[in-house]
Amino acid sequence: MNHHIPEKILSDGLHIPSIGFGTAKLNGHEAVEVVQNAIRSGYRLIDTAFNYDNEGAVGEAIRRSPVSRSEIMVTSKLPGRYHSYEEAVKAIQESLLRTGLDYFDLYLIHWPNPEQDNYVEAWQALIDARRWGLVRSIGVCNFLPEHLDNLKEKTGVLPTLNQIEMHPYFIQETQRSYHDENGILTEAWSPLARARELQDDPVLAKVAEKHGKSTAQIVLRWHYQLGTITIPKASSPERQMENLSIFDFELDDEDINRISSLTKEDGRIDDQNPATYEEF
Repeated sequence: MNHHIPEKILSDGLHIPSIGFGTAKLNGHEAVEVVQNAIRSGYRLIDTAFNYDNEGAVGEAIRRSPVSRSEIMVTSKLPGRYHSYEEAVKAIQESLLRTGLDYFDLYLIHWPNPEQDNYVEAWQALIDARRWGLVRSIGVCNFLPEHLDNLKEKTGVLPTLNQIEMHPYFIQETQRSYHDENGILTEAWSPLARARELQDDPVLAKVAEKHGKSTAQIVLRWHYQLGTITIPKASSPERQMENLSIFDFELDDEDINRISSLTKEDGRIDDQNPATYEEF
């Protein structure tokens, strides 16, 4: 079954589905099968990363799929240990070799690693990789406004997208406002936070009962109405289909506000603050 997934337009004109499929912690033959199922279910945006160690599995799933490569958008990400210009270029090439693809639709710097402070050099490598045709669009993950300002000052180029932690317990209002003001799309990783915690939340349960939907569907619809792209992960075909079935109902303002009110100042799942967190 295919779902019609509304698209958003990046600042460089590239169209991107408003919901995609996350692959963190999926590896080996299981990852190939799960991603194949996701594509069959209707997902056309697949998110991977160098550090997920599954770029090969994602590429294999795409090759086995009857869906044309041109209809599937693939995202991958640069790890912190390759932020120098030359190493970043080689890492992008290596990721393409792992996937067996000719290009990435979207390529992101995974974390800014501010203590190392080489992310501008890495960004310049992404700018050139786009110019060479290795990637179609470039963005970042977990960059704070000060990191984004620095990219603009040093290179004159802002990311088309910033993938950040965002869920009802951490709604990132200030960060999202910065994105909106600067033409950057927001994409949420861990959009469902810890799924079990959300499922047991009484506020979400009440909204879900009101609409006859699951709590996951309510949260993903909340993201969509806020203008956020999501990349939920689900191993079972049933859950994959459920996560896509969010376009046949609408939350009202009261629903949106009740869900947003769940945010916490310390709502990050693993306390990964981009101001200090280093990922290699």
